[in-house]
Amino acid sequence: MPSSRTPLLTPGRAITAAFGLVLALGTVLLSLPIAVQGRSATLMEALFTATSALCVTGHIVVDTPVFWSPFGQVVILALIQIGGFGVMSLATLLGLLVARRLGLRTRLTAVSETHTVAVGDVRRVLLGVAIITITTEAIVAFILFLRFWLGYAEEPGRAVWLGVFHAVSSFNNAGFALFSDNLMSFVTDAWVCLPICAAVILGGLGFPVIMELRRRIVFPRRWTLNTRTVVVGSVVLLVGGAITLTVLEWSNPGTLGPLDPAGRILAGFTMSVMPRTAGFNTIDVSQMYGESWFVTDILMFIGGGPAGTAGGLKITTFAVLFFIIVAELRGDVAVNMFGKRLPRSTHREALTVALLAVALVVGSTLAIMLMSPFGFDRVLFEVISAFATVGLSTGITADLPALAQLVLIVLMFIGRLGPVLLGSALALTTQKRMYELPKERPIIG
Repeated sequence: MPSSRTPLLTPGRAITAAFGLVLALGTVLLSLPIAVQGRSATLMEALFTATSALCVTGHIVVDTPVFWSPFGQVVILALIQIGGFGVMSLATLLGLLVARRLGLRTRLTAVSETHTVAVGDVRRVLLGVAIITITTEAIVAFILFLRFWLGYAEEPGRAVWLGVFHAVSSFNNAGFALFSDNLMSFVTDAWVCLPICAAVILGGLGFPVIMELRRRIVFPRRWTLNTRTVVVGSVVLLVGGAITLTVLEWSNPGTLGPLDPAGRILAGFTMSVMPRTAGFNTIDVSQMYGESWFVTDILMFIGGGPAGTAGGLKITTFAVLFFIIVAELRGDVAVNMFGKRLPRSTHREALTVALLAVALVVGSTLAIMLMSPFGFDRVLFEVISAFATVGLSTGITADLPALAQLVLIVLMFIGRLGPVLLGSALALTTQKRMYELPKERPIIG
């Protein structure tokens, strides 16, 4: 008689275990004396940095170019690449290249992590993801190499390393930089900011959207609902965020105020792109107005597209919630979005993800406020940045007590794996009740 119990090694558990093993290895490597340039890293410093890199967040508790040695920086870069591509996706791709075939369990695990439409698509999707990743990172790295070499007189070898590191960090939406002030020294340099912004946007769209745009970019009417939602949502958030942040910070002497008009526009656009979960900053975030922090909170919480390197609630989830509200206000029986009707299961999934995310952010904010002397606005910013795997900070991360930093570590891990684990759990709970309870409606509002 077949068992109805859940298999011991579900896709969600396999992905969690794989991330945990890589995280442990990364922590050990960053704890080695060869990984630092001065004193040895504490366990918390190594764990926090490894988690931030693997979860492509960008939060730091030590100065990356000063504290970590070239070996440590290579470890961080490797963790970023593995975390962005996906631990199980990378393992599956390597197995595909070596064995030329995939077992059913391996395909199911890869489907869970890449959000592939069907099991048979895994081979094509993984190879496509690898090609997109390598190509984008190579192009951006070459542009940055030329700029650092010719524009800033860096040695060719150093310029290559700077180009590669920042290209990988930007496409994977990580936000790690090899400059102590992140990218603030290049706030008005379009040759540095725009290639990095382009890589961040591409990575934040999600691999399914990028692959479809490659085939049908000139045929928008044939785009899937997912692609249409992500593209439209991304444009709205980028343009709206850029205009709002630029206007709010236009005369702020600590951010955009000292720049010329062209520099202010470039900096405003860059700071609208980065909350898509990249984490780079070209202005001092700690000097931004409270209203700008709030706008950035919203952008970070929404995040980017699904099945990519971005974090956050995801544009598609936010769009579904928006159209549910529109349908309720209009009194529609069904929820329609861009000419398509959404199934009721999608309504429940979006509401579940959103409410769990809000509960996690609220609970973590309260916990850190009880542990630290910092105010609500700064703590909320740090919590959302960690949960959405952004990495932007108001400057308090390194000053938080160890227990509060541990809360951020858990948030980064959940933010990177939460959507995968929740999707896997929802997919496994396919049992239907053989009966229905009596219907009764409570008073709403």
